[in-house]
Amino acid sequence: MNSQLKPIRIAQIGYGYWGPNLARNFYQLPGAELAYLVDANPDALAKAEQLYRCQTTRVITDVLDDPAIDALVIATPARSHYALTKMALLAGKHVFVEKPLAMSIAEGRELVTLAATQGVTLMVGHVFEYIPAVRYIKAAVGAGELGDLYYLYSRRVNLGRVQSDVNALWSIAPHDISIALYLLEQLPEAVSCHGAACLHGQVEDVIFLTLHFPGNVLCHIHVSWLDPSKTREMTVVGSRKMIVYDDVSAEGKVRIYDKGAYRKGDPIYGEFQYKLHSGDILIPRIDMREPLQEECAHFLESIRSGAKPLTDGENGLRVVTVLAAGQQSLDRGGAKIFLEEFMQQAG
Repeated sequence: MNSQLKPIRIAQIGYGYWGPNLARNFYQLPGAELAYLVDANPDALAKAEQLYRCQTTRVITDVLDDPAIDALVIATPARSHYALTKMALLAGKHVFVEKPLAMSIAEGRELVTLAATQGVTLMVGHVFEYIPAVRYIKAAVGAGELGDLYYLYSRRVNLGRVQSDVNALWSIAPHDISIALYLLEQLPEAVSCHGAACLHGQVEDVIFLTLHFPGNVLCHIHVSWLDPSKTREMTVVGSRKMIVYDDVSAEGKVRIYDKGAYRKGDPIYGEFQYKLHSGDILIPRIDMREPLQEECAHFLESIRSGAKPLTDGENGLRVVTVLAAGQQSLDRGGAKIFLEEFMQQAG
């Protein structure tokens, strides 16, 4: 990067659970200046000021009205994302907002349109699309190495960080939904969702979400903050090969199994046979760069170039669409929601 370029001055709103990770990365990245930290907690502000020597405030308008601030990073609870992002876009600021983009399709569409009208960058924090292991899997799927894709399933569970403002669908599932849409490059045709509120009866803390993709490809997502062990795993099953991605593994995050099953024979007479094969297990060497640093750097590059970020507003809207359909299915006792009809009804 040209050292003579003027740094992009950033104000971050929110220094709670995920905020410190974002602040650290933007503080360390060349070409960025973490100028402001906004939070309602005075202790959080004092800590941020000590670490980053940035200005701090509890008043959002301080940064919205400051013409020297180029971009806002929003790391607040999910239900505040829409309102804060809208305020930032109306103020002419570039915006990086953590997932989910919004809590409804209508809100998400409004933000995408507003960013385009204002001519500013809108990027959503779907960090798993920046993970080298996930990108490796996408390349393998795209190259046809797995053969015909049959199904995917993921588990993102642990014990802890129970929330009461949003359920596990909106809190945790955006990660796995974004990975599935990234790998398959399309929206599902239908969504079905079941869940249970085991702890305090207000929001579902365990979710079982199924995405029905074209070509009879299924994706099953299990998320929960009420589970005995921490698991972050996705399996992709094809006719020729299968891939397991284990994000918490200290080594071998991606394992490729040279095994599969495919149908052969004459379909006219129904004389099908099934060919099974089983070969080696490959653990590819993958660069383990910090994905959050990649994501934050990509935001800066998108602002400078004017190019759409990988996880732009449209990307975030697609994830919100699946989440909203999943929520309607959950509210209807697991009914299958067809996305085309659902999106038309959403306006």
